[in-house]
Amino acid sequence: MFSRKNGILFIEDVSTVEIAEKYGTPVYVTSKFQLEKNIEAYKKAFPKAEKLYAVKANGNLALMRIIASNGFGADVFSSGELYLSLLAGFSKQKILFNGNSKSDSEIEMGIQAGVKFSVDSLDELETIRSIAEREGKEIEIAFRINPDIDPKTHPKIATGLKESKFGLPEEQALKAYEMALRMKNVVPKGIHCHIGSQILETSPFISALRKLGKIAKAIEKLGVELDFIDIGGGLGIDYEGKGAITPHDLAKELLPVFEEVSSDLNSDPMLWLEPGRSIVGNTTVLLTRVNAVKRTHRNFVAVDAGFNLLIRPAMYGSYHRVVVANRDGGEEEIYTVVGPICESGDVLARDRKLPKVEKGDLIAILDAGAYGFSMSSQYNGRPRCAEVLVSGSKTALIREPESFGDLVARQRIPEWI
Repeated sequence: MFSRKNGILFIEDVSTVEIAEKYGTPVYVTSKFQLEKNIEAYKKAFPKAEKLYAVKANGNLALMRIIASNGFGADVFSSGELYLSLLAGFSKQKILFNGNSKSDSEIEMGIQAGVKFSVDSLDELETIRSIAEREGKEIEIAFRINPDIDPKTHPKIATGLKESKFGLPEEQALKAYEMALRMKNVVPKGIHCHIGSQILETSPFISALRKLGKIAKAIEKLGVELDFIDIGGGLGIDYEGKGAITPHDLAKELLPVFEEVSSDLNSDPMLWLEPGRSIVGNTTVLLTRVNAVKRTHRNFVAVDAGFNLLIRPAMYGSYHRVVVANRDGGEEEIYTVVGPICESGDVLARDRKLPKVEKGDLIAILDAGAYGFSMSSQYNGRPRCAEVLVSGSKTALIREPESFGDLVARQRIPEWI
C-alpha cells in the first residue's frame, strides 16, 4: 500500500504530493487494494461465519459498496446508517439494527425495511412488537447481552462491562426471551454481544463467547431456536507499529470454542461477527499541509487538519503514526503536530521524531480510516474535507469537500430578527 519513491510517499502507485495538488488538503485518501486485502483476510479466516461490517467505522458509500459486493452484511446503529447500507447495496437479510436508544421512527424504518434487530431493553422490545403488529410484519430479533467482560481497552470504548449502557444482564435476558416468545410479531432468532473496540487480545472474545453459550443453552430450554450467535466486533489494529492480532489469529482461537459451544446446543447457530476498524482502519491516511512551524517550549508543527477531522487523539488519547510525505531523510527533530482548532486539546501527535519540518510540507497521518471522517464535524466553522480512493494509478473523488455554503445550508434566520 505505502512506498517511498525519491523520498516521496506513494499510496499504491500514486504520489501523495500529486494527490494533495489535485484535491487540496486536508484530504482523506484510501487504498482500494488494502481495503480488499482486509476483506479477504476475514473471508479466509471465517469462511462459514456471517460478517457484518460496522458502518459506524466509516460510512463512505463507495467503500461500503466494495464491502457489500464481497458478501458482507451490515451492523447499523441508526436510521442514517440503515439508509446508507441499503443505498450501498447490503442485503436487508444481512443487516442488524443495533443500538441502545432507538427512536420509534428508527424502529419503524427498520421494520418497514425488513431488517433484524438487536434489542437492548424491554421498552424497545414492546415498541418493536407494537409497530410490527401495526405494520403486519414479523420481525426477527436478538437480545444484546451485557456479559460483564473487561476487553482491556480504553474505558470510553469498553462496551461489555456491567456499568456500560449497552445490553441486558443475564438474569434480565432470560425474562426478555420469555416475553418475546409470547409475542406474535416478534421472533427471537439470535443472541448478541459487543464488548468493546480496539481489542488486542483474543481472550476477551473467548470469554464473551462462552458467556453467550451459557445463556444460549438456557434460552433454548425456554423454546428459542437459535439461528445465530453474534459476538460483535472490536478487533484492534496496529496503530503503533508494534503488531496486533489478525483475523486469522482470532479465528484460530475462537472457532474451536464456537464448535464446542455449538455442540452443546440443540440448535445449529451460525457465528456472526461485526468487524469495522479492522476492515477500514489501516486503509486510509489523512494528508494535511503544514501552515507554520513554531519553536517555543516545544517545536509545534501547525497543520490544516485538526480534531474537527480526526478527533480520536483528543477524545481517547489515541496514537497515530505521522510521517513527512513530501520528502524523507535528513536531520531529525522532535515535533508536536497540532491543528487549527481553538482548543488546547487539538493535538494530533505529541513529541514525534520527524525530518526537519518546514512550512508547506505535507504530513500524512496513518491508519485514519476508522472513526476519522465518520466522527468529523464543522467545529470552528471549518467545512469537512474531501475523500479520495486510490486503485493502482487511478484516483477518484468519493466525497466532495464541503464549502462555506454547507455551513449554512440548513440554517434559517427568522424574519422577525
